Amino acid sequence: MHRVLEAIDQRLDQPLDLASLASVAHFSPYHFHRVFAAWLGETLGDYLRRRRVEQAATRLAAQPRLSVLQVALSVGFGSGEAFSRAFKGRFGCSPTAWRAQRKRDQADSKVDQAWRRHSGQHELPTATQREAAMNVQLIDRQPTRVAYMRNTGPYGEPIGRFWLDVVAPWMATDGLMGRARYGISHDDPSVTAAAQCRYDACVEVDDDYVPSGPALITTLPGGRYAVMRFEGNGADIFVAWRRLLAEWLPSSRLQLDMRPCFEHYPVGSRWDPETGVFDCEITIPVAPL
Repeated sequence: MHRVLEAIDQRLDQPLDLASLASVAHFSPYHFHRVFAAWLGETLGDYLRRRRVEQAATRLAAQPRLSVLQVALSVGFGSGEAFSRAFKGRFGCSPTAWRAQRKRDQADSKVDQAWRRHSGQHELPTATQREAAMNVQLIDRQPTRVAYMRNTGPYGEPIGRFWLDVVAPWMATDGLMGRARYGISHDDPSVTAAAQCRYDACVEVDDDYVPSGPALITTLPGGRYAVMRFEGNGADIFVAWRRLLAEWLPSSRLQLDMRPCFEHYPVGSRWDPETGVFDCEITIPVAPL
């Protein structure tokens, strides 16, 4: 079933039918539909609709150069009208109104206030200043085989407990300590209900590794990524993610694609249990507009 959700996210811009997704799970279409609804608490149709409009909401905010119709087509809607109906049913407003409100929210955000305080300036930073301050680099990554465990629920402090209480003991048992780790947040907590947010705690593994317990295997896709170095605590990283997606990305002449965003914890990454300060690389997949 995890492979099904992965296939859906990778192909949101394409037609997705019951039979093809059932084949990914090796179920008959009849049984797959029942198992999917029982396992996820949503029917397949409801889940597809929700994922498409939530991905669209994120793109509307992060990619202001894309028209509403382009966003609709990029997440699998066949027309602007169908997209607007589904979007309003989920968020209670039109896509255009959503984008305008997000733009106002970003203009008034605490991110800009903090930048003014720390920089001593009263004007908003230019795109060049923001890029310099964020130190974003474009890199090419190779596909990476990882083992992972999934947590479904609120991001933030519960994710830290998940790493400590569940993931770390599993890594120790399987001899995976001292390897590069990744945290994949599949959902945008500003548009997805906290109880439905999915997070994968991942660790790099060799080709012959066989996972124990409930751990699963997947491959982080290769390709072009934008990377921003981060050092701070759990509250700071939400601000960093927002800056990268809401400030840097719209001015970069690049766009997100269907690959997941993630945090990369290279070998040697630090974490201070007393202060909660850690470092990582915030990584987003990018493609030309």
